[in-house]
Amino acid sequence: MITLLIGENDFETARKLQALVSSFDGTAERVDGSDLELKQLPDLLMGVSLFATKRLVVIKNLSENKTLWAGLADWLVRVSPDIHLVLVEPKPDKRTKTYKDLQKVAEIHESKPWTDRDTLVAEQWATAEAKKLGFALDKKCAQALVKRVGTDQWLLMQALEKLAVAEEVTLEVIEEIIEANPTENVFLLFESALKGDAVRVKKMLQTLELTEDAYRLMGLLSGQAVQLAVLAVSDRQSADVAKDMGVHPYALSKLAPAAKRLGRGGAKKIVAAFAEADEAAKSSAAEPWLLVERALMKIACL
Repeated sequence: MITLLIGENDFETARKLQALVSSFDGTAERVDGSDLELKQLPDLLMGVSLFATKRLVVIKNLSENKTLWAGLADWLVRVSPDIHLVLVEPKPDKRTKTYKDLQKVAEIHESKPWTDRDTLVAEQWATAEAKKLGFALDKKCAQALVKRVGTDQWLLMQALEKLAVAEEVTLEVIEEIIEANPTENVFLLFESALKGDAVRVKKMLQTLELTEDAYRLMGLLSGQAVQLAVLAVSDRQSADVAKDMGVHPYALSKLAPAAKRLGRGGAKKIVAAFAEADEAAKSSAAEPWLLVERALMKIACL
């Protein structure tokens, strides 16, 4: 039997692989395919151990070994029926002959990474995982958790494990013990500037300066400015705009009132403020954090 695990969602791939290993009555043999040599294939794919009648052979990243990957097609029909071969390939070249041959004989599982479009899926998954960990996560808390952490399953699982030790999971508990991801911090920062809360903007910048990169922060803020500008010039609902842009509809809905209030002219000034900051960062020795603060203060004064 041959199983092919593909896709860049390494959390789901790791889970599928662990399930295969756990269901196998024996010890899995793990091999780094990038270092594998042709002379090792007969023992891996055809040989039977003296101590076991069944074998589970896991080979990772074999496609990085170009020569061996190209020649694997000739070995697929030789895999012993007593061997379960599992190939783990995050980004295999689906154009290759080997991949096309694997499609004919292997059971393929593809794990795609989640994006902002998968927010609802992430919320449902978090609720189900919380139940497995022994606590309840209601709809509002699931929404707050995904909004705060994002859709990365590794980070979500870490957050759920933290929440599992709490006596009760509430919105306040999530805000208190779960660290917000950079995107959430940027949204709150941008939202504070839009509300004209200069004091809060300065306090948040002082905190972010300890952990964040100013240039990365500027890029994320610029992205928020672009989203606001798109809303300001569109006559469509924020949910429809979010779908077209592939961003979280909740985030855009929060920007919608400001976009309506500022209009095209105000949105244009906001985009210009970040464009000016970006240009200054590239053409001068100005402190990047100062440039970020200056741009946000201009927005706070609109």
